[in-house]
Amino acid sequence: MAATVPAVTYQELQSALADLDSPVGAAEAHGCLCGALCAREGFSVVEWRGELVEAGAAPGPGAGAGRVLGALHLETLEALRSPDFGFAPLLPDAEAAIADRVQALAEWCGGFLYGLGTGAAGSRLEGQGELDEILADLAEITRARLDPQEPDEAGEAAFTELHEFVRAGAQLAFDELIGTRAARPFAGAAVH
Repeated sequence: MAATVPAVTYQELQSALADLDSPVGAAEAHGCLCGALCAREGFSVVEWRGELVEAGAAPGPGAGAGRVLGALHLETLEALRSPDFGFAPLLPDAEAAIADRVQALAEWCGGFLYGLGTGAAGSRLEGQGELDEILADLAEITRARLDPQEPDEAGEAAFTELHEFVRAGAQLAFDELIGTRAARPFAGAAVH
C-alpha cells in the first residue's frame, strides 16, 4: 500500500523547529516522535516539544510552532494506527538532492531509535525477534551516505528501497510494541 503524505510538510516542521530554537532537524524530530509513539501510549505533543528544546533553554514564541507540532503529532499517530499501512517518515520531497534525502533518512532513523529508547526507558525491547533485526538495520542506516561514484539512478533506487524498509520497519515496530505501549503510560514531560 502506498504511504500517505502528511499534511504538515518537511519545510513547515523545519520552520517550526527554528521558531523554537531547537537544535534538532525536521527528519530527526519526526523520527523521535515516531519512536516514542511506538514505545509508549499517550506520548504527548508536550513531551515531544520538551525533547526538541534543549534543557534549560527558554522556549521560543512558538504559537505557530505549537500548531505545527500538534498537527504532525496527530497525523503521525493516526498513520501509525491506520490499518492501511499509510505511515511514511517525514523527509524532504523528491525535488531535494538525493544526498540531502539520504542524510535526512539517516537522521530520521537516529531520531527514531532515540525516541524508542526514551519512550521505553526501563522496559526491555530485546528479544522481540524480527523487531531486533529491524532496529539493528535502522542503526546501520543512521550511517548511510550516498556514494559519489554511484550513478544517480542507482542512488535513487537504493534510497527508495531504504525508505520503504524504514517505513515498513517503523510500522512493524508500532504494531509489535503494543504491549510495551500499554505498560508505559503518560509520565509527564521528559527532559534530556
